[in-house]
Amino acid sequence: MQNRRKGAGVHSFYEFFAGGGMARAGLGPNWSCLFANDFDHKKGRTYTANWGNVPELTVGDVRKLKLSQMPGHAELVWGSFPCQDLSLAGGGAGLKGDRSGTFWPFWTHMKALIADNRAPKIIVLENVCGTLTSHDGKDFVAIGSALQQADYRFGAVVVDAALFVPQSRPRLFIIAVRKTAQLPTALISEEPSDQWHPRALRTAHEKLSPQTNQSWVWWKFPKPAKRNTTFADLIEENPTDVPWHTREETQQLLSMMSEINLKKVREAKRSGVRTVGGVYKRTRVNENGRKVQRAEIRFDDVSGCLRTPAGGSSRQVIVIVNGNTVRSRLISSRETARLMGLSDDYILPTNYNEAYHLTGDGVVVPVVRHLAEHIFEPILSPAEEARVAA
Repeated sequence: MQNRRKGAGVHSFYEFFAGGGMARAGLGPNWSCLFANDFDHKKGRTYTANWGNVPELTVGDVRKLKLSQMPGHAELVWGSFPCQDLSLAGGGAGLKGDRSGTFWPFWTHMKALIADNRAPKIIVLENVCGTLTSHDGKDFVAIGSALQQADYRFGAVVVDAALFVPQSRPRLFIIAVRKTAQLPTALISEEPSDQWHPRALRTAHEKLSPQTNQSWVWWKFPKPAKRNTTFADLIEENPTDVPWHTREETQQLLSMMSEINLKKVREAKRSGVRTVGGVYKRTRVNENGRKVQRAEIRFDDVSGCLRTPAGGSSRQVIVIVNGNTVRSRLISSRETARLMGLSDDYILPTNYNEAYHLTGDGVVVPVVRHLAEHIFEPILSPAEEARVAA
């Protein structure tokens, strides 16, 4: 990978809930990781495979970490805390859940750093957009209150990875900056934007207390250049980890499609152009009121959102239509990595499910790079422009 070799980076950071180090990959070679943590030993092995046998990685429960294990003074702390209890598909436990609730021990560490005169200038929290509506917005309010009480200004943006890679993956990024820092005026807007602040975010913001709202920032940064890759560009012709379905298996998949979805396949056949679609199996209610499993396909040059494989229905299937020929198979692990913006020299687990879980749980690399370039680095690197006190 581009920044696999260790060096003295320009900016320092901690990476909590690190997974395979996708936030680290996105921040890039001008950032130096002082500390990384993840609970999953399998992900820890992948982290080591890609970043070397790094002393900064501690594999273990975030609840059991000690302040003494976190060296130096990180300018930025990244925290992609677990999403399961906040997602629409989860059980709805929110920040009280066993998994998403790990935000609170993480936050205990942030308060300890502040008390130790090592407050990070920037804290970034990444999660699913369900965070905005979890417990009728109370979980988002709780996070905002915690940031405000710790003397941080903060704002949130929703970024869909489809702006950067051919995958539909909107994610929430809460970006908090120490109140003693100074913010470039170019980063602050007086009002929300349609691009980064959708209705759900604006509704969640309206539920903040007046005191917390005083610390709110509407972040402003540019939209990226138009994406020039499609889902089809990332497909492997001969993947090594997944076989092509038999004709019978492909026919079985097609038989699970509704008329609307079969029409999409027929139109792809008539186009005469090699067309790649992504399929997820979902439970739907049919015309008789019975729950049935349906295969739903999209041919819009974009993959559906990668999800961690809790079962066969969670693994995305690809369908390739070329004239009257229709082929199908599970998406390969390398294809999932490409959809996350990882380069092909990124080392994946050899086990398919482990690789799918790693990528489906991660953060899209070019999204992190875009935020770093347009928000984090301008805040951390003094600019010769008018500034406003935070």
